[in-house]
Amino acid sequence: MTTPEAEQGGGGAGEERVTPEGDAARAEGGEDRPEGGAAHTEGEAARPEARLERAVRAAEQALIEYEIAVETFRVEIENFSRLHEQKLGPLYGRLEELDARILEARAARSGDPQDRRRAEEARARLAPIPGVEELLHGWMDDSGLFPEAVAMLTDQAVRPPQRVRPSDEARKLYRELARKAHPDLAQEEKERERREEFITRVNAAYARGDETELRELAEEWAKGPELKRGPSRAEELYARLEWLAQRKELLALLAKELEESAIGHMLQLAPDDPDGLLDEIGQQLLTQVTERERELAALLAEG
Repeated sequence: MTTPEAEQGGGGAGEERVTPEGDAARAEGGEDRPEGGAAHTEGEAARPEARLERAVRAAEQALIEYEIAVETFRVEIENFSRLHEQKLGPLYGRLEELDARILEARAARSGDPQDRRRAEEARARLAPIPGVEELLHGWMDDSGLFPEAVAMLTDQAVRPPQRVRPSDEARKLYRELARKAHPDLAQEEKERERREEFITRVNAAYARGDETELRELAEEWAKGPELKRGPSRAEELYARLEWLAQRKELLALLAKELEESAIGHMLQLAPDDPDGLLDEIGQQLLTQVTERERELAALLAEG
């Protein structure tokens, strides 16, 4: 696992950026003028626009690489968060229940109002939100039946959680597709819509780590129509560079939020072995559960 900034290599959408002020200054200073002060030839007059074209292409590729890095990190965090909840959620729940019972036992022994208040607050935190359980009946959410519910209805074992991250091959396929089919490479609205619909399917397959579907999507894209990019005027290129720079800033903010999240911090602790990190945390939680159980048993025995 690498963070977006590290994976993208520090490049940004503003790289190789050419500004109107810079072109104007060079023109006033006599740069690129033919000898003897003669007027620009047709080829020389087109040079600033050609340089803008190169700058836009470089900025587009830099932005796409950064988007790939951010999306990869987002998927890693989403999958790790899901696995974290599946593996460690019951242990966290057990610890909270034991803490509440310990506080209740202490309050029963001391009769202190403050102890009773702390015990009541701890118990209240464990209570379900009113109405939610009745609405969903504890069996499903907006995505369908919980795996546990399916297992109970079909007498099957609950399926183990999926891998934390897509495989290396899935990551490779995703990167190739994102670079080829990215909507920002379109110059016409119809082509942009086609690319957006396609890249949505690519993102969904990548989030599932579905290598087979990603290969099928790669074949589909290879057979699909490719629109040639037409020439752009200088003012359109300047506007394009501004948009790319703004997009890069938004992605940087998203990347920062991901990196600073609790799960993001955890992933950065063990980038090469997140499964091992979960096992280590699980062992720590089991130790805490054992300690709490002993503490509660001692309190109940004394009472």
